[in-house]
Amino acid sequence: MATMRGRNEVSAFLSSLPENLAAKVLRGAGRAGGRIIADEAKDRSPSEEVAREIVVKTKREDSRIVVHVTVKPGYAWFRALWLERGTSGHFISVDDSQRSGRGIGRINQQVRDAQGDASLVINDNFVGRTIWHPGANPHPFLRPALDIKEEDAIRAAQSYINSRISRRGITGTEEGDDE
Repeated sequence: MATMRGRNEVSAFLSSLPENLAAKVLRGAGRAGGRIIADEAKDRSPSEEVAREIVVKTKREDSRIVVHVTVKPGYAWFRALWLERGTSGHFISVDDSQRSGRGIGRINQQVRDAQGDASLVINDNFVGRTIWHPGANPHPFLRPALDIKEEDAIRAAQSYINSRISRRGITGTEEGDDE
């Protein structure tokens, strides 16, 4: 009669496999692919300020690994939105926080008294109470980066997985996000 050895060890290994893969391999693989997309987005960004703030973030959600290539919160994030999607035409006027309780008439009077002729200043020029901004054309850089580098990102993720899994088991540790 044949005997079997190692059944408990094999069972323990197989039952821990999903957790080990998620903790030690898959998040890093997602990050490796995300970095390919982020590098392309940085190259395509028309703004150096925005390009410097592009990061890769990963997280576990239930049984999934989620990868975000995004821009850090702050002014660069807003600018990235405006660049990616463009802006509609809009009026620009004196912000209420700059009025110090004064109405537009009072502000205009103070400007006239100071030899100016309007209340809104752009590039050191008085332009009037309000001005029409025609909007800005979109300059997409995030979505095209994904479209162009998707296959390269998948290859980078697969390469990361291949380097962490061998006959001896799973190697590596979960790494933090880019910051």
